Amino acid sequence: MRILGIDPGLNTTGYGVLDFEGRAPRLVEAGVVRGRCNAEKSELGERVKEVHDGVAEVIATLKPEVLAIEELYTHYDRPTTAILMGHARGVIVLAAAEAGIAVVSYRATQIKKTITGNGHAAKWQMQEAIRRELNLSELPEPPDVADALAIALCHGYLSRHEQMAKRE
Repeated sequence: MRILGIDPGLNTTGYGVLDFEGRAPRLVEAGVVRGRCNAEKSELGERVKEVHDGVAEVIATLKPEVLAIEELYTHYDRPTTAILMGHARGVIVLAAAEAGIAVVSYRATQIKKTITGNGHAAKWQMQEAIRRELNLSELPEPPDVADALAIALCHGYLSRHEQMAKRE
């Protein structure tokens, strides 16, 4: 199974593609989708189009079977952040729908607990856990890439666990 994990953002969208064949996941590619326009000066429409087009290109090139993405969440004192993230998340889901691939969502705490055992793990803990899980020589940078890989790993591990439970 090939999984595309996405950490959505209007300025930087992290992505990571993993193959789950055999016992250990294999890293296919990871990186960021960044807008070419100046984020502070550009219109929202331009920014979400760049996110959509970048994710659509990743999907077309790497051909994942499923897109795993973090559920939308924000602190009650920052509702604008949730609204802006909702725009990015919406065009990412649209890109997946246009390509005909399934979309699954996970809570941030569920992803962190699955990968580190701690639902409130810090960014550096997630980066280190991803480095170890994928046998990387360096920490994945920026943290958006580590988060995207964590989302893909979470889906892969939970899917594998679900398949094993069905066989029993």
